[in-house]
Amino acid sequence: MSSRLYFKYGTMGSSKSAQALMAKFNYEQKGMVVMLVKPSLDNRGDGDGQPMVRSRIGLSSPCEIIRPEDSFVELFDKFKAENGCDCVIVDEAQFCTTKQVDELKLLTKQVPVLCYGLLNNFRCQLFEGSKRLVELSDSLQEIKSVCRCGRKSTVNARFINGKCVDDGPVVFIGGDESYENMCYWCWQDELKKARESDK
Repeated sequence: MSSRLYFKYGTMGSSKSAQALMAKFNYEQKGMVVMLVKPSLDNRGDGDGQPMVRSRIGLSSPCEIIRPEDSFVELFDKFKAENGCDCVIVDEAQFCTTKQVDELKLLTKQVPVLCYGLLNNFRCQLFEGSKRLVELSDSLQEIKSVCRCGRKSTVNARFINGKCVDDGPVVFIGGDESYENMCYWCWQDELKKARESDK
């Protein structure tokens, strides 16, 4: 019997990384071995050459890195041969390629795979990895967060020099200074303000 592929998604600041790290802790408390992975596109929080998954509330853990050209199956096989493995947890899973998500699904023949990430980019369009996760996951769970107006946030609004933008490269790793999670309507208001100030 196979395990399951889980995708837990939310906007920036919704505690995705914290929840990934807590899931890792829970498995390890039961004596199980977890392979924690993040895509190489996310290098925030890395220090002294050691890749890390870090949450905004201060939790952190060393992790494995996967590059766009790498294979999850090969990474898993190597990790399992050296350490054993009872679970795979992927943070920032939106940056995985379609092929890598297909490989994560294959890994569920052996272990559960828990993915955490953004659903949409700053244009409200699905990331490549998120799209494939929605298509293949056995379980989808939204991690809810709140907009400044009190409504549910659904947009990762990008700000450059204090102005909300909806153009530019999709991958632009930032933090609180570059993005704000918002509801759709506050995002539209911010875009309108930015366009009017450019006139």
